[in-house]
Amino acid sequence: MMARGWITKACLGALLMLAPLATASAQAPVSTLDRIVETGTLRIGYSPDSAPFSYLDADNSIIGYSIDLCGRVAELLQRQLGLAELDIAYVRRTPSDRVALLKNGDIDIECVASTNNAERRNSVAFSYPHFMTAVQFVALKAGGLSALADLKGRTVTSTSGTTVIGSLNAVSRERNLNIAVMSTPDHETGFDLMATGRVSAFVMDGILLAAMAANAEDPGLFMLSSDALGPPEPYGLMLRHDDAPFTDAVNAALLEIFTQGEIGAIYEKWFTMPIPPHGVNLHFPMSDALAAAFAAPAVVGD
Repeated sequence: MMARGWITKACLGALLMLAPLATASAQAPVSTLDRIVETGTLRIGYSPDSAPFSYLDADNSIIGYSIDLCGRVAELLQRQLGLAELDIAYVRRTPSDRVALLKNGDIDIECVASTNNAERRNSVAFSYPHFMTAVQFVALKAGGLSALADLKGRTVTSTSGTTVIGSLNAVSRERNLNIAVMSTPDHETGFDLMATGRVSAFVMDGILLAAMAANAEDPGLFMLSSDALGPPEPYGLMLRHDDAPFTDAVNAALLEIFTQGEIGAIYEKWFTMPIPPHGVNLHFPMSDALAAAFAAPAVVGD
C-alpha cells in the first residue's frame, strides 16, 4: 500500500510539473503561414481614412496603395504556399488598436501607413519599407501658419496611437514652444477640428495631410507646413512579432514586386494619377530615396 501510494504521489507530482508546460504550449501562437494554409484566408488590417494608402471609396469599397500592394502580396503568398485559392478578410483597425489586433492574431498583416521606428519594433515586426514621409502640419491658409515656430503657445491636434504625439511633445519641449496637443481617435476628427478653426493645426505624416487637404471640399483653404518635425521615416507593412517565417514570406513577395518592375505602376496609380473618390491627383512622384529602397530592399533596424 505504501509503495502504491508513493507511485500515485510521484505521478501526480510529475503531472503538476508538466501542466505549466502543456498550458504554455497551448497558448503558443500558431504560425501565421500554418493558419493561412489551414483556413485559406489572409486577414488584412485596413483603415477607412488613410488615403491614399488605405481608405473607403464612395461605395465603401476598401482601396489604396497599401491595399493594392497587399493584394499582390496575397497572390504571391498563394503561389509560395501552393494554395488553389487564398481569400482576403479585411478587418478594420484604428491607430490605437492595431498592435493589439496583431498580437491577438485578429489580423495577419496591417496594410495602411505605419511608421517603422525603434519604439514600434519593440512590439511588432515590419516588412521592407514601401514608402517614406516626414511629419508636418496642415492649417487654414488664412491663419498664416507655415513653420513649426508659428505653433508656439497654440493648441494643435494629432491622432492617438501614432508616434506623432510623442515626437511633437519632444520638439515642443526642446524648442520651448509650449504647444498644447489634443489627441483624437482618427485622422478625420483631427482634420475637422483644424478645418473648423477649433485648433490651430493638425499634425500628422505629410503625405496623409496632403491627401486629406486635396480631397477636401475646398483644397485651397489649407496649407501644408514648410518644415517638418524631423527627417523622413519609412512606412512598412506591420506584422506580428516573433513570426519570422511569415515576415520572410511577405518580404520575399515584396522583393519580387519591388525588383521585377511592378512597383512603379502601383505607385504611379496612387500618387501621380487621379484617385477616387474625387479624381484628385496628388502629384507626388517617387523620391530618389524611395526608388533606392525599392531597388535594394532591406529590413530597417537590422
